[in-house]
Amino acid sequence: MGKIKAICISEKRGTRKKVVEKAKLVENWGIETDAHGGTWHRQVSLLGWEDIEAFKARGAKVDFGDFGENLVVEGLDLQNILVGSRFRIGEALLELTQIGKACHTHCEIYQSMGECIMPKAGVFARVLKGGWIHPGDEILLEPLRGDQPFTAAIVTLSDKGFAGEREDKSGPTIRDMIEKEGYVVVEMGLLADDQAALEAELRRLADQRQVNVIFTTGGTGFSVRDVTPEATIAVCDRMAPGIAEAIRSYSMTITGRAMLSRAVSGIRKRTLIINLPGSPKAVKESLEYILPHLGHGLGILRGTEGECGNAI
Repeated sequence: MGKIKAICISEKRGTRKKVVEKAKLVENWGIETDAHGGTWHRQVSLLGWEDIEAFKARGAKVDFGDFGENLVVEGLDLQNILVGSRFRIGEALLELTQIGKACHTHCEIYQSMGECIMPKAGVFARVLKGGWIHPGDEILLEPLRGDQPFTAAIVTLSDKGFAGEREDKSGPTIRDMIEKEGYVVVEMGLLADDQAALEAELRRLADQRQVNVIFTTGGTGFSVRDVTPEATIAVCDRMAPGIAEAIRSYSMTITGRAMLSRAVSGIRKRTLIINLPGSPKAVKESLEYILPHLGHGLGILRGTEGECGNAI
């Protein structure tokens, strides 16, 4: 359990926030009158009071709101709470959606201190239920529930698709199929066949958004530009070869060319990454085969399901 030390808002983005005595959380929007409200996943930002105090002890001249945070929170280790966990503040309910964020333009704090704590220590949430909040209000952390749907992200790799020369049909095929199985697709992206760009995207989705599974499509063949497996291997902590092997084995019953696939599967922290083929037909065949078996593994990975040796 934690508590609110301060509430901060601003009417314009890119400006420091000012402390207010109370605020109204609006469902699927954020804080009423705050510039960062909207129908997106970063509706409310939170920063630990302990992180601010530690930063001040190193000589930083900062106050509440200077980092652009909405809620200064005491008593919760925000960076180590899993995305999908919920915060209850009186009648209001928030859901954690992202840990940290990329800093594209260095703020005044960074210019004076050489760093800023918000990109690493700040977290973001969306409002599930609205209500009034005040400094001093208790924050009750509700951990992940076993019945929460799995979250997913989809990344299509295609030079021609990225250039607008070809319509992406594989990404939407993945989305349609997994949504029918109850998955929540939080992001879809289209990248050129570039290893560095894909590595950065996989790290962001796994580390900040903490999606349960990332499906990539394309870039697994013999072309010089096909680097999806290399990017996946580079970011994974552990490999999960059985998934890729199962897809290849099943696909071999349909076409012998399946042996040419270099797709891999692996795990980064609590996120499973699965390389799928580039064609919509092959994507459909692969997902039909593996989807019935993924849920158990994803539940174990996020910590909401236990091992079950009797199921083997």
